[in-house]
Amino acid sequence: MEILFLGTSAGVPTKARNVTAAAIKKAKAKSWVLIDCGEGTQQQVLRTPLSLNSLNTILITHVHGDHCYGLPGLLSSASMMGRKESLTIIGPPPIKAFLEAVQATTGLHLTFPIEFVDVESLCVPFATLDFKIEAAALSHGVASYAYAFIETGIERKLDIRRLEALGVARGPDWGRLHRGEDVVLQDGARVTRDDVLLPGRRPRKVVIAGDNDTPALLEHLCEGADVLVHEATYTRDVVERLGTNNRHSTAGDVAIFAQRTDVANLVLTHFSPRYQYDRRASPSIAEIENEACHYYQGRLFLADDFSRYQLSREGELSKKE
Repeated sequence: MEILFLGTSAGVPTKARNVTAAAIKKAKAKSWVLIDCGEGTQQQVLRTPLSLNSLNTILITHVHGDHCYGLPGLLSSASMMGRKESLTIIGPPPIKAFLEAVQATTGLHLTFPIEFVDVESLCVPFATLDFKIEAAALSHGVASYAYAFIETGIERKLDIRRLEALGVARGPDWGRLHRGEDVVLQDGARVTRDDVLLPGRRPRKVVIAGDNDTPALLEHLCEGADVLVHEATYTRDVVERLGTNNRHSTAGDVAIFAQRTDVANLVLTHFSPRYQYDRRASPSIAEIENEACHYYQGRLFLADDFSRYQLSREGELSKKE
């Protein structure tokens, strides 16, 4: 599984960071999923190998502009590129109203249908080509959500000993069983794939959260998660000076939660523009990292625009150069 960050700034873009957007996909797969679509996301996509024609699903965490203002432009560009295949958008109901208003007032015509799924009615997991998606409500003043991506289609290997014991001759029948087809032996016995396939490995799970001032709301969604991607808009000292967290989390808040719930990999993003990219400046992004490191002993990453992470089959996250 791969995570590619397209925007990592909170509220407004900076010279080094665009506003929020991230892509998740299976390694080597063309199909991908977009989480949030801040203004300028389509331009960020142009600087990556991602194709709008291969975009499978868009998930919006909440209706604030730095998470959705790029949506009309991205859809318009996909249409101008000749996309015909329908596109699923999952999000809170105001996202649907927002898109319909833009279409009505700007004459936006799309060459493909939009299938909108209300996240508030997502009672059962939603299935894409490569993932099963679950959602959880967060706390942010407006309806905000986190999404869990659980990989599907895990390849299972043939149990050679079992095949031999059942008398399935080596050859085409092995291939048929591996593809999920039943095989009838010469004595009339029927063998199914479940008779001869070894158990698959544990599916990997990534949780990507929208804006949220209460990380504990993710407790259930993070059960069995390999990676948590969460905003860390501020450090605690800045919140004390401001007198408010503006319904966001600090790096310390998220780190304490991740440590308590044993999430092995934590990626922080959505940084206030006050934290400069240059670590020698003050305040800088290094202050967010230092605060998180004080509370969290797992693998910690601070996302940059276009940083790409790969999650191994063993559940270890690494940054790809």
